[in-house]
Amino acid sequence: MSSAAPAYACLHCKHPVRLEDLGTPEELSAQGHDGSPIPLGATWVVRAQAYNFAIYSEHATHVRLLLFAEGEPASPVFTYEFDYLRNKSGPIWHCQVPLAQAKGAKYYAYKVDGPKDVGAAWHQFDADKVLVDPYARAVFFPPGFDRQSASQPGSNPGRAPLGLLDVCVCPFDWGTRASRLRGSQSIIYELHVKGFTCNSNSGVEAPNRGTFAGVVEKIPYLKDLGITAVELMPIFQFDPQEGNYWGYMPLNFFAPHHAYSVDPAACQQHSDFREMVKALHEAGIEAILDVVFNHTCEGNHLGPTYSFKGIDNSNYYLPSGDPDAPYANFSGTGNTLRTSHPAVRQLIVDSLRYWTSQMHIDGFRFDLASIFTRTSNGSINLMDPPIFAEIATDPELATVRLIAEPWDAGGAYQLGTRFPGIRWMQWNGSFRDTLQRFVRGDAGLVPLLMARLYGSADLFPDDLEHACHPYQTVNYVDSHDGFTLYDLVSYDQKHNLANGHKNSDGPNELSWNCGWEGDVDVPPDVIRIRKQQVKNCCCLLLLSNGTPMFRMGDEFLHTQGGNNNPYSQDNATSWLDWSRLESNHDVCRFFKSMIAFRKSHPSLARSRFWRDDVTWYGADRPVNMSLDSHALAFCLRGGSCDDADIYVMINAAAENLTFTIHEQPPGGWKRIVDTSLPSLDDFTEPGREMVVDSQQYEVKGRSVVVLVSA
Repeated sequence: MSSAAPAYACLHCKHPVRLEDLGTPEELSAQGHDGSPIPLGATWVVRAQAYNFAIYSEHATHVRLLLFAEGEPASPVFTYEFDYLRNKSGPIWHCQVPLAQAKGAKYYAYKVDGPKDVGAAWHQFDADKVLVDPYARAVFFPPGFDRQSASQPGSNPGRAPLGLLDVCVCPFDWGTRASRLRGSQSIIYELHVKGFTCNSNSGVEAPNRGTFAGVVEKIPYLKDLGITAVELMPIFQFDPQEGNYWGYMPLNFFAPHHAYSVDPAACQQHSDFREMVKALHEAGIEAILDVVFNHTCEGNHLGPTYSFKGIDNSNYYLPSGDPDAPYANFSGTGNTLRTSHPAVRQLIVDSLRYWTSQMHIDGFRFDLASIFTRTSNGSINLMDPPIFAEIATDPELATVRLIAEPWDAGGAYQLGTRFPGIRWMQWNGSFRDTLQRFVRGDAGLVPLLMARLYGSADLFPDDLEHACHPYQTVNYVDSHDGFTLYDLVSYDQKHNLANGHKNSDGPNELSWNCGWEGDVDVPPDVIRIRKQQVKNCCCLLLLSNGTPMFRMGDEFLHTQGGNNNPYSQDNATSWLDWSRLESNHDVCRFFKSMIAFRKSHPSLARSRFWRDDVTWYGADRPVNMSLDSHALAFCLRGGSCDDADIYVMINAAAENLTFTIHEQPPGGWKRIVDTSLPSLDDFTEPGREMVVDSQQYEVKGRSVVVLVSA
């Protein structure tokens, strides 16, 4: 007769927990009070009714574990002194603490001591500093949290972030609908969780604004828009006092940012995120995370010591060799993670595996991914940087989408085949620059425009050696870095004074204000040409082979007032103003129509290049590739994809141009798009298309025309 299985519960929400939900015995085994070196982090060992703690620090000489009760973040209720003879395996310190000894603790942290600078090793140990575990699944900020106290030597209890014990392992019902990666059919929408719904006019219930739950409320809008994936700007826990609204200053690589939850309590924090991912999947939308594994919020030698610096500084960060600026700064933010080190590589892969297996994330966009090619001395290794092999061979990551920003702030620019991630997609900065310059009217760009529309085969060749695919290029005209799409056609100069850097920050833009600087008292004729230019960008983006991406609010002319680097602007500058959706409904309609057009024409978004299915023309038969040319046309034949033929005419000049239509007899084409026309005619609905009964078509200045075979 078998006995009933013991009943266990989450220590926070008391939800019953099954043994199988807590992991395998091998993962959760602990070797008596000595503990186990795997897994890293704090683990609830259900069979022992104890916590297992494991932390990496190769150079530490003394490690102390601190447990804190709720409401008492300054005075530990339990302290454990690690003995290297019992509690250390290689570079990992570990112990087991029975629940009875934990005295109801809810939070934990470490104090770590070690040698001072020794030769090439550069240590920053401070035996008094309270340190949060790099593997903490949630981070708690006590009421007295103070960044400045972490930036000075000495003790800071009650003012340091802490790890939360026993992050809820309650079973989560993911339902039956899993996301389906669309490959070449993807359309990505870059989104900031807070900025998307924080504004009071977002239509989101007040408690949910600026949270994961707020995104859920807006999923019907996203589905109606037609996008297939959201790329969430960083949602890893970042320093709430650092002033980086964007989230590109991570404190931890496992915890969701506490402020994006309706209730920052651990169970709510994780369940809110999971509910968002589940709801996106049920709507057929992928969830992609923008992840920052190139630096942390600890900054340079003047920055705070929260975690990595005090645990094993010389292994976690790249040194510069300069005593006055000791941290290498290939990230542009003060420090650079030493991603060539085995422990850092393991941290990154463990994080990716966690978000994939436990949070059901579909892909990752890696900020400044070229830092992965930096060696321990800062040089670049393009032949065999080990982290790429570790990601590529991990079975948990075999099917996720990997997207690189293929450069860093230290001058590495590895766009295309120079980037060592073989199957990775890449943000195509060349596509962005070419489209911005061509649409604003720069001459001599026709050859480059052809290459970008075709899928950037010059960067991602499909020759025998490389066998690249066009969907590996992530095509975009704008992103969070730089002007919004509307500001690109509204400002000649950046207006970044509010950022506090005397307008010296942010990129120099390839913009044109259409004859009027700013968005105040704009003449109607300027508004008309601005909308036309935005539609041109949208049209060319969605007609190009590759994976299109645009940022939230582009579809209804979101503006940041000319601020092209509002990383610190947690206010109306960055928050979407949803009233512009109503005032610019015509532009939003065009975006929705173009997205639907792309999705209904498989010949546009192919997994292979167009090759013989495309023929290029100028306004007359030959393509004019001269330095003063602004015109291009092409015919994309869709027979091989069981699709109609598409004929596109592009005129970036200010003057009207008469194009000769070189394929199909008169009456063989229907006009779908003419960006020079007002709404309802700029994109004609099915049944209202105009049959083109001539071999000539006058394309207005600064406009795009799209025909489909009748």
